[in-house]
Amino acid sequence: MKLVALTGGIGSGKSVVARMLQVMGYKVYDCDSCAKRLMTDDETVRGQLIAEFGADTYLADGTLNRQHLSAVAFGNDEARARLNAIVHPATANDIRRWADSLATHGASVAFVETAILRTSGLDRMVDDVWHVTAPADVRIQRVMVRSGLSKQQVCDRMEAQQAEEAVAPGEQVIVNDNVTALLPQVSRLLGQMCN
Repeated sequence: MKLVALTGGIGSGKSVVARMLQVMGYKVYDCDSCAKRLMTDDETVRGQLIAEFGADTYLADGTLNRQHLSAVAFGNDEARARLNAIVHPATANDIRRWADSLATHGASVAFVETAILRTSGLDRMVDDVWHVTAPADVRIQRVMVRSGLSKQQVCDRMEAQQAEEAVAPGEQVIVNDNVTALLPQVSRLLGQMCN
């Protein structure tokens, strides 16, 4: 089975492309939501997070305390690295199980949606990369509208992901600039995979 990464910076529209692919019948693993699920449901991950970041990592009802985790890990490179060292391997293992299950059931291609392809090491797990791009001003506006973040907060997040922004040689590019139609681009790339 061919595993394709669907990546791009915050606000680029990779989730829109992922939804298009799902509507077309393709399976898409959403790293962000699955990592959150693992941090909540996987006892090993929970134990590691509590050991690393304290009992306040989870609320009394057992849900992840996102505010606490954000406060200790984001803005502190060392703490973020420790968080990533727990979550990234667990997510990679979950992707392997998911992909193996799909392959067993006859899937020929599946997609992994991630904003941090290289940082997470997922670039070494996939066969191809589709990189969704959009101009910075368009991305900032999209994120501000959907999340209520300030322009500065969005710019800070974009800057934190800057290492992921560059399109590497061999990556397929999907332009999502609110002008260029997405469906023909996605259809073309799907067609290329079948050839």
